Amino acid sequence: MNLPNKLTMLRLILVPFFVAVLLASALPHHSLIAAVLFAVASYTDHLDGMLARKYHQITDFGKFMDPLADKVLVISALVCFVELHLANVWFVLLIIAREFMVTSIRLVAADKGQVIAANNWGKAKTVSQIIAILAVLLLQYWQELTVAGVALPVAANEPLTSLLGQLLILVATVLSVVSGGIYLKQNWQIVKTAG
Repeated sequence: MNLPNKLTMLRLILVPFFVAVLLASALPHHSLIAAVLFAVASYTDHLDGMLARKYHQITDFGKFMDPLADKVLVISALVCFVELHLANVWFVLLIIAREFMVTSIRLVAADKGQVIAANNWGKAKTVSQIIAILAVLLLQYWQELTVAGVALPVAANEPLTSLLGQLLILVATVLSVVSGGIYLKQNWQIVKTAG
């Protein structure tokens, strides 16, 4: 297994640790540790792609596992946010539905010997999701420090931090829906011939 594929697998391996830490509210600084784990896992996505292209190590395994690992990481975070009341369930359902739709189209295309590359809307969607998740985790940590009475230059305001987190997830949701719609329109011929 080459290095890019090992990085992809590392991203998948980090997911259960990320989820366990995020949900372990009794663990001191759990939101910050979860943010660090998510940031490291997200960076492996950039790094594995860069290395695979630079050293010509693009493999079928990587083409399959890389987007799967991304989706598992992001969806795991969002489902945890719903459990922790940090995200609106409808936003998360829309994001998950979009991911299932795009993956299904890609599978049908692959069956026909076609490879569908990610477009700029899809990349913007991914970046917005990563930023939203990291921001929510850091806002949550700020809130936890405020509740714990830690001396901070500015104390967190729970309604404001919650609203800001929801707005960021809303932006990610809108970009997910828009990019999914564009993806569907661009690949409608594949969908029509799938039946």
